Amino acid sequence: MEKKTNSLWNWFKGSKNEEKQDADRYSASIEMEKQIGEQIYNALQGSVVEEVLNKTKVSNSDAYWRSTMEGHSLKVEKELLSDFYELCNDVKLKLGFDEKVDFYITGDSSVNAFSVAAESEDEPHIVNINSALFGLMSNDELRFVVGHELGHLINRDTALARLIHFVFPPNANVPVTLQYKIRLHEQLAELVADRYGYLATGNLGACVTAFFKLASGLDLEKMNVSIEALIADNNRRLNYFLNDKGVSRASHPVNPIRVQALNLFATAQSKAELDKGMDELISILLKIGCSELDEHTARFIASAGLIVANTDSAVAKEEVEQIIHSLAGMKIFPRKFLDEIAEGDVVKTFNDAVGKILEINPGMREGMLQYMIHIVLSDKIIAKEEVELIYNFGNSIGLSEIEIATATSSAWGFGEYDYSITLIYANGNKDTFITGKLTVL
Repeated sequence: MEKKTNSLWNWFKGSKNEEKQDADRYSASIEMEKQIGEQIYNALQGSVVEEVLNKTKVSNSDAYWRSTMEGHSLKVEKELLSDFYELCNDVKLKLGFDEKVDFYITGDSSVNAFSVAAESEDEPHIVNINSALFGLMSNDELRFVVGHELGHLINRDTALARLIHFVFPPNANVPVTLQYKIRLHEQLAELVADRYGYLATGNLGACVTAFFKLASGLDLEKMNVSIEALIADNNRRLNYFLNDKGVSRASHPVNPIRVQALNLFATAQSKAELDKGMDELISILLKIGCSELDEHTARFIASAGLIVANTDSAVAKEEVEQIIHSLAGMKIFPRKFLDEIAEGDVVKTFNDAVGKILEINPGMREGMLQYMIHIVLSDKIIAKEEVELIYNFGNSIGLSEIEIATATSSAWGFGEYDYSITLIYANGNKDTFITGKLTVL
């Protein structure tokens, strides 16, 4: 395992070509997790922020966590807790992680554990296990938990989280698209850490029971719950999410996904089988909306935007940006989704989406019209064909010309604006017929 690097960027580059974790299993990494982590790092100008942090030492995270753990928790020392000390260091050795780590136990009734990455190379990382786990879990289950937390350190996702929190402190407004990518990265990082937990124990059954104990806080043996019953229950709940009825919105994926992802990692007979199964599970994590209407709305936004933008035969950058901005609240990868719609039959997609939306919620007629008007206005140039398209669409969904005209005028909002309205005719001629200031009351 490579040493700590001063830059997360070096980590992203160095981990792309990882092939196998050991001779028998596949790499613990997930390609999408690395890709999204790199995208977030670049969006935050990570190399610049890291340099600032290294030079100014503005963060006191190390001191805070060190003081907290040393003052309120029990440090796992060989002389004091020899059995658990040996377990932790055996897991480190099995995962090939040779960086310094201090392990702690905190008196806490919540069934939880966490890791904190060191900010400098001369400080050890921190892994904490709450005391509640020791009365609930077997040694193999504890190995899974310890391996999971070490996995976060090996994967460097805790270091990326620190970078995110520095750029966007609590209560800061994070751009919508970045919010969804951060959440997806957190969820995928949990699946990677789960893989390290499995590699630490090699016992899939212990990993599964650990998940359910962490979720319920119950001693499964005392409750007489079998592993077969747990798996059957997990499959039922997984189907709920696979059938487009559930969304995984928390920083951790829902347990049905985690259990199946680990089952695939442990039992898949080929990389192709593993990737296919993981793609299906990750598709759940990619969902933002949780209803049929959400999907039809996203398809309408993309297809209607493309149709309007192409009406004057000159797609403006501002129009594309407006479409992507509108999709950002519904898709984690709005540009990719827009490209996929553009490669298909856009008009059919548009007609199908409009029909489904009106069937499910006719009250969205005005909203659909207003969206198309905003795309027209986004480049500040109104072509004659665009005006005709707006009126034709409005009429087709049952709006009167007065309603269409009202929606168009209200799209400007209230206040005074500098503006220039240009008509572009079919022959290519342009006529700027009004310029000046517009006051909308």
